Amino acid sequence: MGGGKPIPAGMEKPDDYIVEFDGSHDPLHPFNWKLRKKLFTGINISIATFTAAFTSGIFAPGIAKASREFGVGREVGVLGTTLFVLGFASGPLIWAPASELVGRRWPLTIGIFGESIFTIAAAVSKDIQTLTICRFFAGVFGASQVTVVPAVFSDMFDDTHRGVSLMVYSLTVFVGPFAAPFIGGFIVDSSLSWRWILYIASFMGFASTALYVFFVSETYPPAILSQKAATLRRQTHIWAIHAKQDEVEIDVRELIHNNFTRPLRMLVQEPILLFVSLYMSFIYGIVYAMLEAYPYVFQHVYGMNLGQAGLTFFGLIIGLVCSVSFMVWQHQFYVKKLVANNHRGVPEWRLPPTVVGAPVFTVGLFWFGWTGFKSSIHWMSPTASGVLIGFGLLCIFQPCFNYLVDTYLTLVASTIAANMMLRSAIAAGFPLFSRQMFANLGVQWAGTLLGCLAAIMVPIPVLLTVYGPWIRGKSRMIRRGDQQG
Repeated sequence: MGGGKPIPAGMEKPDDYIVEFDGSHDPLHPFNWKLRKKLFTGINISIATFTAAFTSGIFAPGIAKASREFGVGREVGVLGTTLFVLGFASGPLIWAPASELVGRRWPLTIGIFGESIFTIAAAVSKDIQTLTICRFFAGVFGASQVTVVPAVFSDMFDDTHRGVSLMVYSLTVFVGPFAAPFIGGFIVDSSLSWRWILYIASFMGFASTALYVFFVSETYPPAILSQKAATLRRQTHIWAIHAKQDEVEIDVRELIHNNFTRPLRMLVQEPILLFVSLYMSFIYGIVYAMLEAYPYVFQHVYGMNLGQAGLTFFGLIIGLVCSVSFMVWQHQFYVKKLVANNHRGVPEWRLPPTVVGAPVFTVGLFWFGWTGFKSSIHWMSPTASGVLIGFGLLCIFQPCFNYLVDTYLTLVASTIAANMMLRSAIAAGFPLFSRQMFANLGVQWAGTLLGCLAAIMVPIPVLLTVYGPWIRGKSRMIRRGDQQG
């Protein structure tokens, strides 16, 4: 111990010094917060998630002018969007483990603040290299919202209400990129420069930072207990008081294993995770493909300006809202099954909205391609196709996400990391070729190609509904995880 003092003997009853919740109804636990506080927290974190998603797509309307200013081709300028989405793929490696070590609040706060700083840096950049690098790191920091916010909702809501709260989260993730083009389009077409689209995104990020600092409380139960223990130590001067979370030591090797090595191995060894993640990657890629395809169709075919072309994204947004309404209505049937089965869920119960959304999404892509290729067809027709595309997007994405979480419940951190790395990495490539694809193949044949790819994937949710239990029964990772859990 120093000073000639020996190490003292251990305490007789060390468990007496471990802080716990005062029963299942302790008001300190986020499950037991008043509904008003839950809703207020949910609104604040949803605003920040919308901001991160909005920032991912806001640069798209400014690509042409930024590329001309820096003297590079449009293909290079598109990297401003692509590298941001690649940052989304890299960020979870940092934010997922951080949220389980120090809680949710500070990773979310630091993340949205860092995104705002790098977005400001991109706005004042003097060359294309600075712009693209800053956009990448803005994506890395912005990934904190996409990664950690679902965990916040899980901290506050039980199985009965968690699904609905996550639908609202998913709505912000998809509405953000689709709201960016018309806002950014009108700014770029105005007397303001393209840099102002990034300024505005950064101001939104700083506002979200203030909301986190002043209005959002910690929701991770172990971190709440750690705060409670610290308060009790200060009040009693009994320094042995601590929470279980205070006993956790950072093991870099274990962090790498859980958040990088094991996710990659799961993608190779787990067919359910691989095929569902590929499907979700295609869906997520379509979001960023549309950021290039919609302006091309409505500017080149229909002669609209950037702002007017951006307004056509409202068709997609309407479809997303309809999708959430449908899934909220359908959720009551899931709850009834859950109650009838003693609150033991079956992963395949999550898939009915996907079975409906998959063919609707496919029809929407064909509709867009075969009504948007010539100006003699009214522009409202390809715009209306966005309702089906948006409806299908979310009906596929959210239930598939819930399905993976329910399937790999004891390996959920590695599962989410694997899914996010794959879908963000694949989606990042879509802006690089989507505009050229529509220009060279023609709108109708590019739409047909995407529609055919979507049609090939329509049977996936049906096959999982039928054969999912059998495949899960053969999984060694699931069995091993259940035994460890």
